[in-house]
Amino acid sequence: MTDLAMRPATAEDIPAIVAMLADDPLGAQRESPDDLTPYRTAYERLADDPHQHLVVAVRDERVVGTLQLTVVPGLSRKGATRSIIEGVRIHADERGSGLGTQLIEWAIDVSRREGCELVQLTSDTSRTDAHRFYERLGFEASHVGFKLAL
Repeated sequence: MTDLAMRPATAEDIPAIVAMLADDPLGAQRESPDDLTPYRTAYERLADDPHQHLVVAVRDERVVGTLQLTVVPGLSRKGATRSIIEGVRIHADERGSGLGTQLIEWAIDVSRREGCELVQLTSDTSRTDAHRFYERLGFEASHVGFKLAL
């Protein structure tokens, strides 16, 4: 394998990102790789927001991983800034290669540089392998998450 590069995602990366988002049982139910219009609209909003970091991992000129990091200033915890990791996906060919660890470490490093005091993420309750992965990286399952579809 050749070297890995991590860089900000571009509009041209959207099809590869959406394909990875859809490539699991949960994503297959909620993603629509055949219609990229809503993803392009969302990308424009992300690209215009300096608190959003959508990154891709590229190997041999091919997108093989992605995640979104959001920096959130706040009042709680004495005005702490936190970051939220979302949409972590690794291409099926790269799973088990250590790429997921590299992406999360990248997110943690950026969070530190942005002055964050806390990095948080959520993971669907069915993703038990992901839970073990995050725990190996030092994350603790400390909260119960709630969602309300609108």
